[in-house]
Amino acid sequence: MKEPQEQIGELLRRKKLTLAVAESCTGGLVGAAVTSVCGSSDYFLGGIISYDNRIKRDVLGVPRYDLDRYGAVSSQVVCAMAYGAARILKSDCSVSVSGIAGPGGGTEEKPVGLVYFGAFFDGQTQSCSFLFNGSREEIRAQSVKAALNFLIGIINKND
Repeated sequence: MKEPQEQIGELLRRKKLTLAVAESCTGGLVGAAVTSVCGSSDYFLGGIISYDNRIKRDVLGVPRYDLDRYGAVSSQVVCAMAYGAARILKSDCSVSVSGIAGPGGGTEEKPVGLVYFGAFFDGQTQSCSFLFNGSREEIRAQSVKAALNFLIGIINKND
């Protein structure tokens, strides 16, 4: 079976769509995975690594209210991140990631391993979340695959 970055590449190329990413806890790993595929320049426009909330707010346009009320690791924020990346980079679709990769930073309400994903496609944003286990590196690697698989599912669902 093909890796998600190969699957998304084939899907985007076939549908003549472009992709942008907005990343927090993955720190550029989603973009790196996408660009590891030969020919990704056909569909990948770029990404914004918004590790700091000021970048989420000032560059991606995430409302301050959402950051203050729900926190960076939330459905509201990843949806705004995905929309912001698509808007800024003028892409057909986008995917965003924000989570707690650990080993510290978790709380009872938002434990280490909690990662939210946002996607923008066909004028709409959607989100989902997963609770991953493992080391920081394992959580980040799982997040990359989940982000791409989430977007693949959304694009395929609209067929």
